Amino acid sequence: MTFVATFLEGVLTFISPCHLPMLPILLAYFAGSSGEGAAGSSESAVGSRARTRRTLLNALGFICGFTIVFVVMGALAGSVGSLLVRHSTAVNLVSGVIVVLFGLSFAGVLRIPFLQNTLRLEVSSLPRSFPAALLFGMAFSLGWSPCSGAYLGSALLLAGSQSSMAQGVLLLLAYSAGLGIPYLVSALAIDRLSGAFDFIKRHFDTVNRVCGALLVLLGVLMMTGQMTSLMQLLNGTAL
Repeated sequence: MTFVATFLEGVLTFISPCHLPMLPILLAYFAGSSGEGAAGSSESAVGSRARTRRTLLNALGFICGFTIVFVVMGALAGSVGSLLVRHSTAVNLVSGVIVVLFGLSFAGVLRIPFLQNTLRLEVSSLPRSFPAALLFGMAFSLGWSPCSGAYLGSALLLAGSQSSMAQGVLLLLAYSAGLGIPYLVSALAIDRLSGAFDFIKRHFDTVNRVCGALLVLLGVLMMTGQMTSLMQLLNGTAL
């Protein structure tokens, strides 16, 4: 089914090199941490339960935020999808160039102030509540969409090929679920993931270089049209 395909594209977005360096930062925000450590072993049981509730509430707000944005995109995908199809070569070139720039910035080859500030985001300066997390999720989805363009664009093309707006909305809900469920699971398992976070923090520069190289490769695939073929293969496998 196409819903399975868009769900898988959401999962692929979560594990893409765009999101890996951001995951500890986002989970630290969900937990109300400063980012120096996502978990504290000395908390009491009551404090731990309260922290878990706070983490889940912020994670749900963030997920709802980007879901709203993606669902609106899905509702508009009838016109957007046909536009992307008509100008697919230009869209692939522009999107690929943007992703290559993201990759070069991640790898430290180029200095792009917007991306540098985002990568070094100080979560301690952001308000923490469900409404604040909702707005943060909306802003993050808009700012980070170019880097997730291959998967999001494929989901929008599928939505644009549907016969009704409702089907387009449902497809983007499936995409959002594929992206959101791993965030929710990560928020629930935040204590167990603390070792992985420590590893990423200790090797942050190396992780960024590897992710940057993968993003440059992804951008080249997009510019040459090969990413479209890979997405079609994914969709065909899921159908």
